[in-house]
Amino acid sequence: MSRKEALSQFINQIHGRPVVVKLNSGVDYRGVLACLDGYMNIALDQTEEYVNGQLKNKYGDAFIREFNATL
Repeated sequence: MSRKEALSQFINQIHGRPVVVKLNSGVDYRGVLACLDGYMNIALDQTEEYVNGQLKNKYGDAFIREFNATL
């Protein structure tokens, strides 16, 4: 299996599942993966924002640009 196929398979496996996205700023977003595109832009549903491990905000939907995230 090629690397591209393996990545595609991984993305399909986690779609619709809870994930944690850590930003370069240290903020974490936890939610259900709604979409992940080829540029690593991330869309989450039922999103919660954590700063220093403390819940700060809840969002219905969130969109995170790739250059902000550490995967």
